Amino acid sequence: MSSISQFRKNKLMYVFNVFFDVNSSGTIDKKDFEIAIERFCNLRGWSGDSEKVEKTRSCLLKVWDGLQSGADKDQDGQVTQDEWCAMWDEFSKNPSAPQEWQTHYMNFMFDLVDTSGDGSIDEAEFCEVCQNNGVPAAEAADAYKRFSKGGTVQVSHDEFAKYWVEFFSSEDQAALGNFIFGKTSFN
Repeated sequence: MSSISQFRKNKLMYVFNVFFDVNSSGTIDKKDFEIAIERFCNLRGWSGDSEKVEKTRSCLLKVWDGLQSGADKDQDGQVTQDEWCAMWDEFSKNPSAPQEWQTHYMNFMFDLVDTSGDGSIDEAEFCEVCQNNGVPAAEAADAYKRFSKGGTVQVSHDEFAKYWVEFFSSEDQAALGNFIFGKTSFN
């Protein structure tokens, strides 16, 4: 863990706490994914749409299976904060070869935010999802303006994928990818 700066650890722990450890137990386990599936489906108004619910469940359970096999080093059915950080540190050494679940999760997050399904993320979509995850509206709007360069960059899937790598691997506090989860500071 010595190669991870406090800045990068703070970014990783933000995602751990907000998007993965949804029951706030201090570790990630399958229960977190069951809760997240229900939460995402309710958020999008999909509760009655069994096809979308099943697609979400299938995707997120693939993410869990991959996360567990890739990070749960002691195989106790839980991913600790140290295991989480160590796994993303491995990712940062070769981000062009992510674990399959990491790509599934990135695609899931892109689709979650691209609520219109038009292939790019606009400010309204981004801010709504961030606010639903506890980021104040003004901070989310500021984050969007930063990584979209004031709205001059269309945030396509390819652009998002580039920012995703920066978020999880960059030590540069000015890297645009730092802002893709809506936070503007990780100090």
